[in-house]
Amino acid sequence: MNTTAQLSARERINSLLDDNSFVEVGALITRRSTDFNLQQKEAPADGVITGYGVIDGNLVYVYCQDKSILNGTIGEMHAKKIAYIYDLALKVGAPVIGIIDCAGLRLQEATDALNGFGEIYLKQTLASGVIPQITAVLGTCGGGAAVLTSLSDFSFMTKSNAKLFVNSPNALESNYTSKLDTASADFQAKAGTVDFVLEDDSAVLTKIRELVTILPSNNEDDASYDECEDDLNRLVPEITGFIADSAAALRAVSDNNYFLEVKAEYAKEMVTGFIRLNGMTVGAIANRTEILDAEGKVSEKFDGTLTTAGCYKAEKFVQICDSYNIPVLTLTNVTGYKATVNEEKSIGIATAKLTYAFANATVPKVNVIVGKAYGSAYLTMNSKHIGADLVLAVEGAEIGMMDAKLAAQIMYDKEPEVVEAKASEYAELQSSAVAAAKRGYVDSIIDAAATRKHLIYAYEMLFTKRESRPSKKHGTV
Repeated sequence: MNTTAQLSARERINSLLDDNSFVEVGALITRRSTDFNLQQKEAPADGVITGYGVIDGNLVYVYCQDKSILNGTIGEMHAKKIAYIYDLALKVGAPVIGIIDCAGLRLQEATDALNGFGEIYLKQTLASGVIPQITAVLGTCGGGAAVLTSLSDFSFMTKSNAKLFVNSPNALESNYTSKLDTASADFQAKAGTVDFVLEDDSAVLTKIRELVTILPSNNEDDASYDECEDDLNRLVPEITGFIADSAAALRAVSDNNYFLEVKAEYAKEMVTGFIRLNGMTVGAIANRTEILDAEGKVSEKFDGTLTTAGCYKAEKFVQICDSYNIPVLTLTNVTGYKATVNEEKSIGIATAKLTYAFANATVPKVNVIVGKAYGSAYLTMNSKHIGADLVLAVEGAEIGMMDAKLAAQIMYDKEPEVVEAKASEYAELQSSAVAAAKRGYVDSIIDAAATRKHLIYAYEMLFTKRESRPSKKHGTV
């Protein structure tokens, strides 16, 4: 691939697609408006290159804005070209990849340009949950163009050259770019707006190729598979050291330790991403209490609670997986809800959305309780009570209302001398994985080292899962 930091529009498309596979559509289309002497300005392809090609043999549709033509602004015909690409993609069931680099709305075309924006929004809405939509911001993406990014399933930015904003940093009260660059990739990644941030154009396009190869082409595709060269019965004894850092745990159980993390910089206490199990793509969601650096040392710590940001992050990911028939895996290690004044404003709604997403999903759902699972926060994390197909717990996992000692202190607050004894009794009777398994809330208690093979067995068993739900237009949560 071309390793130049910033590529031209055609170089970007050629770098993204397999060699010699791009077929351009609408190459001769140009702007119709003549207002403000637009007819005197050359506008080949009206500032956007559209067409189709293949990535590792997978058909994709692509549009790439050309900043050298009218600053890549979106006008009437520019938008119609993008909308037409969506029409084609929906007909055949193939992903759409948009490469954004533009100055926004074409002012000379005013209402025609606004109409064009609306047409693209509508196509993206119709395509949502039907075909994967991927947007890469490789330059400027501001105002209404920023909505294109958030209407997509996955979004990318380059670290230094990309700018993403609804309102420019200098337009925000008491702010200016040198004080806080709200359009930067770093800011938007930590805000959860974008999923992946990479060094340059080439790195972004390479990562998009990787993502396309692990996703189904559409919502009726069975799934996305690859040859599995890893041992299906491989034990992962090292997983016990990764329980706190679930990203490392997911990497350990996956085929050849493959893990593609999504929104890595946002709500780090909740991990989302894709792994492979026996060649099958699986969407993983996991609580995290620590981040380990390359040397295995703890670099960040979290308190094991559900947060508003973590719930929103997981909810969106579950919805994407369910839309494209990607099985879901959760690693649960949660003690409750984040308890702050700011969290209290939003945690109820956020938790409800995540609960709904898990309960509403009809794909195969497996939950592995790897640590603590306390209270209604545990219920939210894909528990059997809200529809998980199979719940496993590693030996030593705790499942119950709360910490056993705290429960004993509450129940025997006037008898402090018996608290220790009652705490031990409570832990055995009400807070152990064994107690939950005896009631049917856990299907199996497993050795942590055997997690990988148990997950492979589970998804093989659930491969033909079918589940009917009450007929309705859509939910309201």
